[in-house]
Amino acid sequence: MMVFYNKNMYDLPKYNFLKDKQKRKKIISNFSIIFVLLFFVLIFLLGSFLTVYYYNDLKDFLSEFNIELPEIRTIIQEPVKIVKKEYVPQTSQEEKIIEVVEKYSPAVVSIIVTKDVPVLEEYYISPFDDDWFFDFKVPQYRQKGTEKKEVGGGSGFIISQEGMILTNKHVILEEDADYTIFTNDGREFPAKVLAQDPVQDLAILKIDQEMITDSNGNVNAQPFITVELGDSSNLQIGQTVIAIGNALGEFKNTVSVGVISGLGRTITASGGGIVETIEDVIQTDAAINAGNSGGPLLNLRGEVIGINTATVVGAQNIGFAIPINKAERDVEQIKDIGRIVYPFIGVRYVLINEVVKKEYKLEVDYGALIVSGENYDEQAISPGSPAEEAGLKEGDIILELNNERITTENSLANIIVKYNPEDKVKLRVLSDEEEKDVWIVLAEREE
Repeated sequence: MMVFYNKNMYDLPKYNFLKDKQKRKKIISNFSIIFVLLFFVLIFLLGSFLTVYYYNDLKDFLSEFNIELPEIRTIIQEPVKIVKKEYVPQTSQEEKIIEVVEKYSPAVVSIIVTKDVPVLEEYYISPFDDDWFFDFKVPQYRQKGTEKKEVGGGSGFIISQEGMILTNKHVILEEDADYTIFTNDGREFPAKVLAQDPVQDLAILKIDQEMITDSNGNVNAQPFITVELGDSSNLQIGQTVIAIGNALGEFKNTVSVGVISGLGRTITASGGGIVETIEDVIQTDAAINAGNSGGPLLNLRGEVIGINTATVVGAQNIGFAIPINKAERDVEQIKDIGRIVYPFIGVRYVLINEVVKKEYKLEVDYGALIVSGENYDEQAISPGSPAEEAGLKEGDIILELNNERITTENSLANIIVKYNPEDKVKLRVLSDEEEKDVWIVLAEREE
């Protein structure tokens, strides 16, 4: 075996380390530093040992000068305690928000909609009678049973200890579907639809209470945690509000905070296969995400002042909520008669403003002008209605209902929902340039 050496490596001139004064000084300096450090460490250890060994003598000596030493056992054995500090709200508003969320989140529920949907199976057929020459197949589909599948969801909140839940109508529009309620603590309840509001985007569900056996063997129904319903008649723009809901149908009890941005809005909302105009809604910049529909809008007292219902697609935090006072009417009717009903006059109208006044050459700039529509079924007066019985006709203007003036901000539809079928009301009507009072008995609106 042949080995080759690197001549450059082994032919270097010899180097005399001891004759290099700078190198020696540097090494001596390093050793000096290390020696000093070791000396101080040794002094510290020796002092600690002597302190422990002569602790009692030292304690007696210092006591003559009124100097007390702590117990050495405490010093040595006492573990270090980590104190976990509770969060302290920085402002009174923040404190209120935290209190409201903590107290009322358990009453906010998630609604999951499931349905039996068909399972499709793909198979292939030949379009030719004899396919030995052409290997050509056409895909076809056929149903192979059904499967339970989630088809929607939203939010709601419990308004009675017996399990009555308020939500949006568009959340529970699926026919032949099952509705399941999930509470904040993970419990699951099948829900029954009690009623859907024919006018407002509101619906009421019901879940059964859990039966609990106490220590005496008695079976009692466990009450649900509920929200408190407030008053939406005196809201203020700029007022702080809190929205809670099942955001995106995935993140339950998500909280967002904002202010009331506007009042008395009229919007056209679509979703769940319906398109409807909703009057007198609350506008807020508290984020109302998909899945938040049906959740509560609360004030800083923890009172529900609205039901989150819609948001503007593509906008930044423009959402809308139905005032709670409108929902309270539905709740009372469910308790009293078991269904939601609306009164009916039987007129088709347009609200008068400056444009309508000029177009129709009217004498007044407020009221509801009775007019027919372009389609044949859009009659000005419904046959057999209270309006027809009272002698109202196309071209008449309803100025007031029970002394409440009708305007673009306070429409006839907005006023009439304050009453019930069979109520007798007074209409102030302008007919043939003459004002008169007309008494009618409200009928029940049909679906």
